[in-house]
Amino acid sequence: MTHFPSPDIIKKESKPDENGINIEETTKNGRKFTDPGEADRLAEIEAICFPPAEAASHEEVVKRMGAFPENFVVAVKDEQIVGFINGGTTDKPVLPDEFYHDITLHRKDGEIQTVFGLNVIPEYRHQGIAGELVEYFKELAKERGKKALILTCKEHMIPFYESHGLKKLGVADSCHGGATWYDMQIWF
Repeated sequence: MTHFPSPDIIKKESKPDENGINIEETTKNGRKFTDPGEADRLAEIEAICFPPAEAASHEEVVKRMGAFPENFVVAVKDEQIVGFINGGTTDKPVLPDEFYHDITLHRKDGEIQTVFGLNVIPEYRHQGIAGELVEYFKELAKERGKKALILTCKEHMIPFYESHGLKKLGVADSCHGGATWYDMQIWF
């Protein structure tokens, strides 16, 4: 098993079954994650962390978990999921808006890991959880042979991502949720 930066950060791999999402794999202190209801929790967290025009719907979260289950990492604290990071893989060096809604654009063997969302519920922010999720996701991408990690973020998040080694490229060609987004990336 991979060493995690914190006992509360857990690699999350889910495997879809014939009836939908059946999350399994990864244990922490003997606890196995097999509750298909985790999609509900992740969608709930997404709705808390992003405005409605930007948040992935429950249906989109379920589709993503089915398309790239290996790219979901959750943070568990106090016996509950308090945050997560996820994203598809691609060969494109920027993250177009259509990638958020069209799972057929995901390429499991793509050379570039994307971040669709980094979410930590408000009462667990400013505890280093988001940073640990980013660092773990970067290491996971490297272990899988990816060449880069890319994302878009709002201006106030640029210093956070820069503190984790990502470089700002400029204003993204994105109108997602009517917001201004910035392209960020790190090449390994």
